[in-house]
Amino acid sequence: MSSLIRSLTRTHQTQQQRREQKAKSSHLEDPTDLETGVQHQHSAAMDFLHFASKEKRQSSSGRSTPKNKGSPRIAPSQPAKIEIQMESPPCVFYGATNSSGALLSGQLKLVVTDLEVRLTSIRMDLKGHTVTKKPVAKDCPDCIDKITTLKSWNFITEPTTYAHGTHNLPFSYLLPGHLPATTHSILANIDYGLEAEAVTALADTIKHNHPLRVQRALQPMPEKQSVRIFPPTNMTVNVINTQIVHPIGSFLVQFRMNGVVTKEKSAQTRWRIRKLDWRIDERIENISPACPKHAHKVGGEGKGHRHEDSRTIGNDSVKKGWKTDFDSPGGGQIELEFAASIRPNANPVCDVESATGLIATHLLIIEIIVAEEHAKNTNTKQAVPTGSARVLRTQFKLILTERGGMGISWDEEQPPMYEDVPASPPGYIKMSDYVGDDLGPPPEEELEAMERG
Repeated sequence: MSSLIRSLTRTHQTQQQRREQKAKSSHLEDPTDLETGVQHQHSAAMDFLHFASKEKRQSSSGRSTPKNKGSPRIAPSQPAKIEIQMESPPCVFYGATNSSGALLSGQLKLVVTDLEVRLTSIRMDLKGHTVTKKPVAKDCPDCIDKITTLKSWNFITEPTTYAHGTHNLPFSYLLPGHLPATTHSILANIDYGLEAEAVTALADTIKHNHPLRVQRALQPMPEKQSVRIFPPTNMTVNVINTQIVHPIGSFLVQFRMNGVVTKEKSAQTRWRIRKLDWRIDERIENISPACPKHAHKVGGEGKGHRHEDSRTIGNDSVKKGWKTDFDSPGGGQIELEFAASIRPNANPVCDVESATGLIATHLLIIEIIVAEEHAKNTNTKQAVPTGSARVLRTQFKLILTERGGMGISWDEEQPPMYEDVPASPPGYIKMSDYVGDDLGPPPEEELEAMERG
C-alpha cells in the first residue's frame, strides 16, 4: 500500500510540472486552474486508495478468496504393535449350563518395529460386556455397559527390553460352562473379547482388542410327544416334534387329530380341517439394571426395568396334504406331517438365560381351523356344512441352539489322568515260593524241540 501511495505521488508531481511548463509557454498562468487540477488528482487518488483497502479487507476476511486447506496430520508411529493369534478351536459349550466349559489358548505377539523397546508392563484381560439398549439413563455409560473381567494375564513383572522382531507370549484359560453365549438381540447384547495393553518406558500405551465369539451347542434329544384336548368337543391332538432346532434347516412335525366324528342313531356330526397355520415366535426379556448413581430411579440398588419383545421368525400355512378317515375307531382321525423352519433372513437369537437378566425363548404355535358338517349314516359321502367353525390353538416349546457338528467337549478328548491309570504290573491274589529240588537247565532234546516248534 505504501508503494502505491508513493507511485501516485510521483505521478501527481510529474503532471503538475507539465502543467506549469505549459502555462509558462502559453503565458496563461492561472493559479485557480492549477489548484483545481490538483484537487481532482487528489480526489482520484483517495478513491483508488479506498477501493484498494476495501478489497484487502474482503480478501483477509475470506469472502472473496477461498481458504487454503492445511496438510493432513500424520499419526505418530509406535515403537511396537500387538497381535493376538488363537490356537484353540472355536469356543463352544457342549451341553446346557452344566457344560464343562471350553478351552481358550493362543499367542500374544509383540512385534517390535524399532531397534528395541523397553516396556514396563504387558497386560491382557478377558472381559465380558453386557450392553443394554434400553438403559435406565440413556446417556450414562455405566447404565448401558456392564463389564465383567473373567481373567487377567500379567506377562512381565519388571521393566523388560525387547529387541527388534516378534516375541510370542502364550496364554490359556478354561472358560466356565455356565457363561451365556455371545448374543445380539433387540434389547441387549452379550460380547466377549481380549483386551491387551503394553506400556513403554516413555509412558506410551500400545493397545489391541480381539473379539471372541462364544457359542453353545446342545446334543440332539428324543422326540417329544404331546397331547392336547379341546373341550367342549371330543377332539384331541397328538403332536410329535423334536425339541432341539437350529437356525439353519427344517424339522418335521407329525400331527394327528382324533375324535372328529360324533355319531348318533341316524346321523353324525364331524369336523373337517380347512387350514393349518404354524409360526415360530421368539420372545426376549431383559432387565436393564441401574448404576449406583441412578439407582433411585428404580427403587434402590440391585433393581432395574423389565423390557419384553416378541417377533415371528418363521411361519407358513398348510392347506392340503392331510389324510382324513372318518371311519377309523375312536371317532375318526386326521393325520398330517409338515416341515417347519426359520426364515433365512430372520437373524434369530439362540436360547439364552443370563444372570444379568437376558432371557431368549422360542415357541412353535399351531392354529387349526376346522369346520363342522352334518351327514346321514345311510350316506356319509354327502355331508352338509352347518356353518360352524372353530380355531384350535396350541403351542410347544422349542430350544434353538447352534449345531454341534463333529466337535466334542474338551474333557472327552483328553488323555487319562495319572490317578486313572492302574498300577503296573498287576498284583496276584496268592503267591508262594517254590520248595524242592533244583530243576537245573532243560535237556538239549527239549531245547531243540522248542526251537523247531
